[in-house]
Amino acid sequence: MSFRSGIVALVGRPNVGKSTLLNRLVGQRVSITSRRPQTTRHRITGIKTAAGYQIIYVDTPGLHTQGRKQINRYLNRAASGSLLGVDCVVVMIAASGWVDQDRVVLDAARDQQAPVILAINKIDTLGSRSQLLPLIEQSSHDMNLEFAEIIPLSARSGEHVAELEKAILPYLPEQPALYPEDQITDRSERFLAAELVREQVFRSVGDEVPYSAAVAIEGFTREPKLLRIDAVIWVEKEGQKGILIGKQGTRLKGIGTHARLALEEQFACRVYLGLWVKVRENWTDDERALRSFGFGEDG
Repeated sequence: MSFRSGIVALVGRPNVGKSTLLNRLVGQRVSITSRRPQTTRHRITGIKTAAGYQIIYVDTPGLHTQGRKQINRYLNRAASGSLLGVDCVVVMIAASGWVDQDRVVLDAARDQQAPVILAINKIDTLGSRSQLLPLIEQSSHDMNLEFAEIIPLSARSGEHVAELEKAILPYLPEQPALYPEDQITDRSERFLAAELVREQVFRSVGDEVPYSAAVAIEGFTREPKLLRIDAVIWVEKEGQKGILIGKQGTRLKGIGTHARLALEEQFACRVYLGLWVKVRENWTDDERALRSFGFGEDG
C-alpha cells in the first residue's frame, strides 16, 4: 500500500473557523481560538498521521484588507506565504454566504497551482440545511474557479470533517512521511505556552486591548513534577496595563488561573505560571518590536 504525505493550507477571512478546524483535524489543540477575529497571528502547523498518510495542515492568519500597521502587513505576508509550495488549498467560508473578504482569499488561492477545496463552515448555525443548496450552486458557477471539491461542515461539532480529510487525500503526493508519526506540530513548547496565555487575554478583556497585547516567555524550566513558566504580557499603553491587571489584580489573576489550567492540560503536568504586564509603546507598528516578539519568523 502506498503512503501519501503533503502540505495543506487552511485559508480564509478572519474568524471563519480555521483554527477550530485545524484542532479538530489534528485531534489536539495546537492553535488557540476565541470569538474574536484575528486571534491567529502566526503560521501554525498541525500534523495528522494515520495509517497510510500524513497531512501537514497549515493554519494561517486571516487575510484582511483593513489595518495599516506593521502587524497587519505581517499577518497578510504570513497568510500569503503559507500558500507557497502546498499540495492542496482549503478555502473556508461561512455558511452565511460569500462576502468581499472571502473573494480576496479566493484570489490568493487562485494564483497557486494546487487544487482548491471549498469548505463551507458553520453549517450548524443554519436553520435549515436547504439553505446550503443556493450557496453550493453559487460557489460552483460564479466564483471563476473550479473547486476540486465542495464540503459543507461544522468545525465546532465535527460534522463532515472526516469527509474533508478524505477529499484531501487523493491530492497528496505518494512519498514518505515528512515528520515523525508522534509529532503534532512544528512549534516549540515555549511558543505554545505563549499562545495559551494570549488566548486567555483574548477571552478575558474587551475592546482593543487583546489586539495590543503580545506574550513573551521569559522562563521555561522543567523541575521534578513541575513546569515553571514566567511570562510577560506586553501592551502599548499604561491604560491597557491597568485594564489587564484589574482592580487589586483580580483580572490578571483570573487570566493566570485559566492559562495555568490550559497549560497543565497541554503539557500533562503541574505548572507554576508567573505572569507580569509591561508596556512597550506602539509595538504593533514597530518592526524591531515585532521581531523581538517572534513576528516575521514565518512570514
